[in-house]
Amino acid sequence: MSHPQSTRVLVRGVGEIASAVACLLRRAGARPAVQASRPPIAIRRRMAFSDAVFDGTARLEEFTARRLDSATRAETVWEAGEIPLLYGDFGQMLAQAPWQVLVDARMNKQQAPESQIGLAPLVIGMGPGCVVGVNVDMAVETSWEALGTIVAQGATMELAGEPRAVLGHARDRFRYAPAAGVLRSAVAIGATVREGEVVAWVGELPVMAAFDGMVRGLTRDGVPVLAGNKIAEIDPRIGQARLDGIDERPRRIAEAVVDIIRRRLDWPSRMEAPLSAV
Repeated sequence: MSHPQSTRVLVRGVGEIASAVACLLRRAGARPAVQASRPPIAIRRRMAFSDAVFDGTARLEEFTARRLDSATRAETVWEAGEIPLLYGDFGQMLAQAPWQVLVDARMNKQQAPESQIGLAPLVIGMGPGCVVGVNVDMAVETSWEALGTIVAQGATMELAGEPRAVLGHARDRFRYAPAAGVLRSAVAIGATVREGEVVAWVGELPVMAAFDGMVRGLTRDGVPVLAGNKIAEIDPRIGQARLDGIDERPRRIAEAVVDIIRRRLDWPSRMEAPLSAV
């Protein structure tokens, strides 16, 4: 039996799902760190630790993430009750601390993750492209159809369908970069916008709202983006959309990650139910 306080978990990514995983692991007593190698394009920045890359710290619910350029100082951050955000080369961060678990929460839906088996004693992936025994040891489903289901054998579901609709709006809630370039924001998260209003520029090209709504997410001003990157989210629930904290989808995914680690590392737990799997 191991103990959460001796469990160091490296979480790849600094978006809302990676940040939720880190928060729930910290609550469980573990020592998680999130990691990024380049300026993040995360849009729901008030629901993530991504802004710590630029500002040095970021707050999500009761936890503060603190940017470090080396994993060698992670212990000091954990002892202060905070979560390290390791900004730099992934291989270097991986080599600088004895990680018991690696969680790939980068959520790259268009490209299957490379094989990471053996980079840590336990490797957990999530979303499309994960195959247990091929590129990860365990995986978690991220689609609403099977959200939070733990995959102990075989592959995760393929990417399919449209985003979940909100008041009749699905794919059109999200705005995508029309070309590669540097994003310049024209509004702030939480702003109310009208149909056709410019929310950001990528180079000389405008990115406009498709309907009246509230800006729920927007990539940080000054970040380089590629054509097709998701860079903004407009929510039709003006004044009612959640902008801060851990939302339902990242929370349920994070709960599944914690469940896998708890059981595979035999943490002390009051949970008696068997590990669910497909």
